[in-house]
Amino acid sequence: MSPAVHELLLSRIKDVPDYPKPGVVFKDITPLLADPKAFTALTDTLAGLAESYGATKIVGLEARGFILAAPVAVHAGIGFVPVRKAGKLPGATLSQAYELEYGTAEIEVHAEDLRAGDRVMVIDDVLATGGTAEASLSLIRRAGAEVAGVAVLMELSFLPGRAKLADALEGAPLDALIVV
Repeated sequence: MSPAVHELLLSRIKDVPDYPKPGVVFKDITPLLADPKAFTALTDTLAGLAESYGATKIVGLEARGFILAAPVAVHAGIGFVPVRKAGKLPGATLSQAYELEYGTAEIEVHAEDLRAGDRVMVIDDVLATGGTAEASLSLIRRAGAEVAGVAVLMELSFLPGRAKLADALEGAPLDALIVV
């Protein structure tokens, strides 16, 4: 990614102090999405990564990951597969539980959407603690597919997401377009 694209993307992410609670600085990507030049640059950059990974499918993580991943899949000419919170998909699903700071959560994918021979790129907006991304990698492999790589718009470097994903990636690349 060129320095100009990096700066464009970074300039369209708004800090919202004390949201959703005091002391937290929320990184709002909606201004980036509203700017067609920035959103196109983001989509082009992620589609380029999909090509370099040799991806044949794109997984988007609920919910903002859907917004980023779907246009990348269209641009790259490959399938899009949503990974949703438990109970949101009809039909046969594979599910994976994972740990949260206080408790557990569960994500699901349609069982038939991923299969042997698929090379799957995972896209999300933010890498924070890494729990959802790690669970998605398990789901992909349980479906018989291969993890081609993970790409996020933004990595929160002060949280342990990258370290948590290190083993689960099994050598697949992890690209963060912006690190804060």
